[in-house]
Amino acid sequence: MPSMFILAGEASGDRIGAHLLGGILQRRPDITVTGVGGDGMMQAGLISLFPMDDLSVMGYRDVVLRLPLLLWRARQVVRHIMRLRPDVVVLIDAQVFSKVVAKHLRRRGYEGRIVLYVAPAVWAWGAERAKTLANIFDEVLSVLPFEPEAMSRLGGPETAYVGHPATHVVTMRSALPEHGLVLLLPGSRRSEIKKHLPMFGEFVERLGQHNLVDGLAILATRAQAEFISNHVDSWPVPVSVITEKHARDAAMDVAICAVAVSGTVTLELALAGVPHVLTYIAEPAQVRIFQNATVPYIGLPNIIAGRPVAPEVLFAGQGRGEALYKSVTDLLDRPDRREQQLAEFTQIRALMEKGAPEAPLKDPVDRVLSHFAAS
Repeated sequence: MPSMFILAGEASGDRIGAHLLGGILQRRPDITVTGVGGDGMMQAGLISLFPMDDLSVMGYRDVVLRLPLLLWRARQVVRHIMRLRPDVVVLIDAQVFSKVVAKHLRRRGYEGRIVLYVAPAVWAWGAERAKTLANIFDEVLSVLPFEPEAMSRLGGPETAYVGHPATHVVTMRSALPEHGLVLLLPGSRRSEIKKHLPMFGEFVERLGQHNLVDGLAILATRAQAEFISNHVDSWPVPVSVITEKHARDAAMDVAICAVAVSGTVTLELALAGVPHVLTYIAEPAQVRIFQNATVPYIGLPNIIAGRPVAPEVLFAGQGRGEALYKSVTDLLDRPDRREQQLAEFTQIRALMEKGAPEAPLKDPVDRVLSHFAAS
């Protein structure tokens, strides 16, 4: 019986994995699946080996603190795969963890196919990494339209652009509301949330008093909702914590703008047509990486567009909360800037839905299933 191992290490990867797993099992219900995932993948039929949150880390300090657990989980995953010998292994994002697992599998003689879903940002920094990936991964499935060309140019593995699941579940607005909710998006990992919520708390009272703001809401995963609620309960203004998909969609639809920690959610905001300011508190080592990067932005919409569509207020330091507040209120006070973002986001969505001329959109389910024939 054909079998597959699939792993995701964080909320965005879990959403990708749920979409992929649902499509595979719909077309090939004979495939036996094991792996690691979160709520979405488990709803699609996966029984997770261990909690996905064990793999969710941000920054070098977080990795160091959790290194014993991460190494233990990596060994557990490798042993599981070597015992079952699935035909195909799909590792979704969690770049460092995925690379460690794939390298150990190859060293131990695993001969099945290994697919990495979500390409590492070799086009931004560490271009030499592309060639090392070709030795361990049979294919990379990218979620950004320019990545296949970049991976080929840098000598990396075969790479196919398969789009982003958000294009299937996020609807683009045709017009912007004149007033509405402000969405606060402090990240999906516990460590991210701990870093960014205090900065948001510096200005929520003033932001909530803006004449165009009807309320404040945080979009959260169920796993992090209680932690976030306990934190924001002490804030001087009420903040809704929203987890259910229909409520998230409704909040997106009526949002006048958002403040978001850089990550996949900024792309989701762009695909939904929600104007936003993005931010990120980085550790010193991360700051050095960003400063040496070959792209001038960290926000996905800005990277795809090649220009600063959404303002970026980055890194820790004195006055970051105030700078972020001023950037958000500037967006609220300037409807022309919100309209400009909507126009740019519409172009980004069109590119995401068809792919680049040299790398047209492919079906991720087709790409993964093709490896069963090759294994």
